[in-house]
Amino acid sequence: MHGCKPICCPPQYCVRDFYTQRMVPVIHPIVNINRQNIIDVPQHIYQQTTRTVVVDQGFAGQGVQGQGFLGQGVQGYQGYTNRLFY
Repeated sequence: MHGCKPICCPPQYCVRDFYTQRMVPVIHPIVNINRQNIIDVPQHIYQQTTRTVVVDQGFAGQGVQGQGFLGQGVQGYQGYTNRLFY
């Protein structure tokens, strides 16, 4: 082995990795939405009206038999009828 030049190989690396934690803030925005939905609900309102109807019984004793409501005869009544219904 005398007189030979030694062969030098490139170095081999043995890497041992170690990890250290470092906090990095990650922001997640949240938007809260309050929605007011309008729906139609029927409200029933009843309107009352009052009418006064005057019924004229006519003249008694004219000799014509009176008629009642819807053409029905009134027994024992003599006279005219004048009934108006609205």
